[in-house]
Amino acid sequence: MLKAKIAVLVSGGGTNLQALIDAVNNNKIKHGEIAVVISNNADAFALTRAYNSNIPREVVLKAKFPEPEAFENEIKRILNEYSVDLIVLAGFMHILSKNFTSCYPKRIINVHPSLIPAFCGKGYYGLKVHEAALKYGVKVTGATVHFVNEVPDGGEIILQKAVNICRSDTPESLQQRVMRVAEWKLLPKAVEMVSADIVKGKGE
Repeated sequence: MLKAKIAVLVSGGGTNLQALIDAVNNNKIKHGEIAVVISNNADAFALTRAYNSNIPREVVLKAKFPEPEAFENEIKRILNEYSVDLIVLAGFMHILSKNFTSCYPKRIINVHPSLIPAFCGKGYYGLKVHEAALKYGVKVTGATVHFVNEVPDGGEIILQKAVNICRSDTPESLQQRVMRVAEWKLLPKAVEMVSADIVKGKGE
């Protein structure tokens, strides 16, 4: 069966990458395969996860490509090399420029740890999102998978899932529960949805 080739861009531990790897192995992602994992951090544990699953790994360091355009052009080169159809941002700590995102309309997706439009945009990433949710006293948070455009967290929403906040929550405990209850479930589901559309567009 024809499958969409997926690149997963990572910077850290790769828990969302692992969720995708598990979903591929469990046939929850039927129409896609992870062709390459790309990281801007040579020490990212996500690279070890990719190695353990025999997935090709590539590292693009800003120290080697200090100019943003050169950095993104190197990522583009790798994407072309692996004939990538779909780009998944899974904890990738770099805001992609319009020049980059415009080359891949509705072909880049991201998972964000809040219910967009709450607690999103520039400066809202990682624990900062959960700290803000607790500071404001909201009772429900969650996660969102969306297409990526030139506006941080501004692309069309694909899927969302709500997560209740407990009175005893810390940013760390909330982060863990949002990942477990929402992110690790939503991201593979969205990847399968978009991959199926890509394959359908190719005629299968």
